[in-house]
Amino acid sequence: MLCALIMAGGKGTRFWPLSTEKKPKQFLTLLDKDTMIQMTVKRIEKIIPRERIFIVTAKQYVSLVKEQIPYIPEKNIIVEPIGKNTAPCIALSAFIIRKYYEDATIAVLPSDHLIKDVDKFLSILSTAEQFVNNNKQSVVTLGMKPNRPETGYGYIKCIGSGREMNGFNVVKVESFVEKPDLKKAEGYLKSGNYLWNGGMFIWKADYILELTKKYIKATYDVLSEIVASKDEDLQNVLDKKYREIESVSVDYAIMEKVNSAYVIPNDFGWDDIGNWRSVERYNTKDKEGNVKSINSMTYKSTSNIVLTKKKTLLNNVKNLIIVETEDYLLISSKDNEQEIKLAKELIS
Repeated sequence: MLCALIMAGGKGTRFWPLSTEKKPKQFLTLLDKDTMIQMTVKRIEKIIPRERIFIVTAKQYVSLVKEQIPYIPEKNIIVEPIGKNTAPCIALSAFIIRKYYEDATIAVLPSDHLIKDVDKFLSILSTAEQFVNNNKQSVVTLGMKPNRPETGYGYIKCIGSGREMNGFNVVKVESFVEKPDLKKAEGYLKSGNYLWNGGMFIWKADYILELTKKYIKATYDVLSEIVASKDEDLQNVLDKKYREIESVSVDYAIMEKVNSAYVIPNDFGWDDIGNWRSVERYNTKDKEGNVKSINSMTYKSTSNIVLTKKKTLLNNVKNLIIVETEDYLLISSKDNEQEIKLAKELIS
């Protein structure tokens, strides 16, 4: 029984000031008439019915989820009282999903990624489900074939050529690798043994809970106590007890330790849409390589991103990010856009 768990609690700080803590990027229309989370749900409901689509989010975003995905049953919205990173979030969701679907296979999916070839993505997802159902104590992740030395993504190192299944290769994972510097990223690209880690996992609910118990038992014990509550008391107990849990990522807490992880390499047109440069890749550029709003003008200026409300003129500048909202005006170099999330802390 394949269920989807869409992770929608992130704050999207790298897209500030368009993305804010009140309305982060998964609820914005960055690439399409639909928001990122709407695109994610529409993509997967072709093979997973709405009653088996679950969304885990922070308490402050529940109203946005209901507004943008009104047809998802309310019981399918899993509410984290406080952000504790991905390992507790996934384990909590696995406990809850298993209440409704005892033998659930769960596809964990980010809410803010771009996938161009949806049919291929769904075929790979179905293949991963089949593999996990045949190998219940296994984890399958989807690894993207890199086409550039990207320093903003984690990587997956593969072993061997794998086994063929439905026209795709299922390959053993040697290790999960943190975001590299440029020199290491260039080496990964050249070696051909590394894939981008898109944070998509497919596993049995029972197995991820078994791994949680093995590697972060204190978290497992608190969550066990929470989900043992009566349905009508669950959220109140969760609000009280969830603060006791350690904040840790699923990659660090579990994935870096398991020896039962497999990856399906793919090229279905994936992008993280995690920063302004990723938006630039999918928007129309003028002949000087600028992405700009309709009321922006450039003179001898190249490779800028200009999204402003006021009439804006750029004169003899290059590689800038200029974004205007009702409250803020951001001006940043592209080369240092990773520091936007740090620089914004200067604003009270």
